[in-house]
Amino acid sequence: MSTKEFKRAARIILVGAPGVGKGTQAERLMRRYPQLSAVSSGDLLREGVRNRTSLGLEAETFIKAGNLVPDEMILKLILDKLKSNRWVSTQSSVTDPSPAQPSKNPSASFILDGFPRTATQASRLDNLIPVNLVVSLITPVNIILSRIASRWVHPPSGRVYNTDFNAPKVSGRDDLTGEPLTKRADDDEETWKQRLKKFDETSRPLLEHYDRKRVLWTVRGNSSDEITPKLFQELDSRFA
Repeated sequence: MSTKEFKRAARIILVGAPGVGKGTQAERLMRRYPQLSAVSSGDLLREGVRNRTSLGLEAETFIKAGNLVPDEMILKLILDKLKSNRWVSTQSSVTDPSPAQPSKNPSASFILDGFPRTATQASRLDNLIPVNLVVSLITPVNIILSRIASRWVHPPSGRVYNTDFNAPKVSGRDDLTGEPLTKRADDDEETWKQRLKKFDETSRPLLEHYDRKRVLWTVRGNSSDEITPKLFQELDSRFA
């Protein structure tokens, strides 16, 4: 895969239903555009807890109680990451009345993963740092359900196979260990239909929010391989 250099900073959010391939697209984007990094709210939380930072310890009390970590705390984690990378002013704060001024340097480009998930969270993020591209990834529900039905996993390693496009060398066996593959407990059709329905309900206001901000772009495809070239073309035209 050839690489491209950004000429200006890209601050991107990928929005898509479970099973649509957001992780695959993010990996391909970072290989294509070396200046692009991933900022994952989940990873930042785990890192904070592991390193026993003040924010991490505070977040851990919510996690242990089985509660969601407050948006304010997630925003602080994201801002701390952006400040440590010098992608925004080190004086920025989540309580500032106006958004942080982001660096225009192309190396200050990132994909934000895991946040926001709702329009309310998006509004809070707007007050922190301006996002300049939100990609809505759309694959038909029947295609997603078919992918899930064909998915098998090797629990000890986390390796994932799909009998349609990433089949194991020996049916039902992990390629490296030869151990048996299994289905995830929640990989049944009814569970996934409910997950997809819930995503549709929560994502609609989120996408409408970014549409009003004029940063929303929608791409459709039946597979990741169909979507990726369209995604590259759009980012080339906007940032490269």
